[in-house]
Amino acid sequence: MSVDRSPFSRGTVVGMLLVGVLAFVALLWFLGNNTGGSGNNGQAHVGGQGLNGYAGLARMLEGEGVNVARLRNRQALESQAGLLILTPPAEADGKEIAKIVDARRYIGPTLVIAPKWFAFGANSKKAKRGWVQLAGTAAPQWEGFADNVTVDIGKEKSAPAGGWKIGTRHGPLPDDRQVESGSGKGLVPIVNAGNGKILAAWLDDDGYYPALNDLAGIDPDYGGDDEDLYPVVLVFEPDLMDNWGMADKATAMLARDLVLASVDDRESPIAFDMTFNGFGANRNLLTLAFEPPFLAATICLLLAALAVAWRAFHRFGPALQGGPDIAHGKAALVANAAGLIRRAGRVHLVAGPYADTVRDRIALTLGLPRGKTAEEIEHLIDTAQEKRGLTGPRFSAAAAHLRAAHKPHDLTRRAGVIHKIEKDLT
Repeated sequence: MSVDRSPFSRGTVVGMLLVGVLAFVALLWFLGNNTGGSGNNGQAHVGGQGLNGYAGLARMLEGEGVNVARLRNRQALESQAGLLILTPPAEADGKEIAKIVDARRYIGPTLVIAPKWFAFGANSKKAKRGWVQLAGTAAPQWEGFADNVTVDIGKEKSAPAGGWKIGTRHGPLPDDRQVESGSGKGLVPIVNAGNGKILAAWLDDDGYYPALNDLAGIDPDYGGDDEDLYPVVLVFEPDLMDNWGMADKATAMLARDLVLASVDDRESPIAFDMTFNGFGANRNLLTLAFEPPFLAATICLLLAALAVAWRAFHRFGPALQGGPDIAHGKAALVANAAGLIRRAGRVHLVAGPYADTVRDRIALTLGLPRGKTAEEIEHLIDTAQEKRGLTGPRFSAAAAHLRAAHKPHDLTRRAGVIHKIEKDLT
């Protein structure tokens, strides 16, 4: 065997492995950290940077040090800790919204912002990506969610609503006529319009929500006895929290205070849902491999890979280079011929020629007279064994025994006998 030097140095191989590992880790990070694009498609969700989007609200909260997440996994909504902000479109399935809200009542608060505006991309060369033009309104039709609540939107010719007010605080609305409001039993108003209509409220239940009581300016002791129940806040007027409304400082502070009162803990995370807006994604196998209970198996595989790499870098000497597929020389020729004979099942046919070959070699070595018959030469070989005092079978008997062999095992054993006789005599 010969040696073949590697075309790469050890340092080069280590560098290649490190780059591969870092690329794999980066891939997992991108898959698991909401990197499916910004979502700035001009619609009403946290990725939207147009008038009807909520990117401004998320950035303001992040600027104050709040942990803000953007969720693209529908399964994670029901178990997400902290405040979950839902921004479903008007055509969303109300039963799906209700399922998520009901599952979170003892996990964390939920804030649902109703849609209002029809929007399409701005038709201007100067418009940036995500800018929109508003073209009318539409109330949500969420059958199966809060069916006892009625949502109404003012018309272009409706009387001005008078902005928004909460206690002694007040501020303007971007469109003071097409104002969306809610009504119905079981609503505790938080923000009202100047004309008294409800712009934001929470569902009245058995929960006790002191932060919302304080923001709404009502009795601090108002509420039920279930302190483990989390609130469900409904924002009927999206301009209180969208980018258009956030252009006004007073409205932006109202949106901030409403979110913080809903979560009632600045240390808790705040998550914006994007799945109802078409950005849902299933859990992928790569990130799933790094979550319990599959994490243990992944660690075992990584340790096994490290062990293989360590052995590969600390083996003795360079890699061996294999010989040719067909060997050269007499030994290879004999081995190939033997293999062919055995595969053909004709091993017994070589018994007689082998015995004759050994006999001729012994006769030549001992200098026996030529011209003798085969029987006479074998008799002379037997005589030579007797004169030298060699024990064991005589050559003539061993050769006859070999010629009578048919099975490969018997032939090999009997050929070994006459080979020993040859060795002893020569």
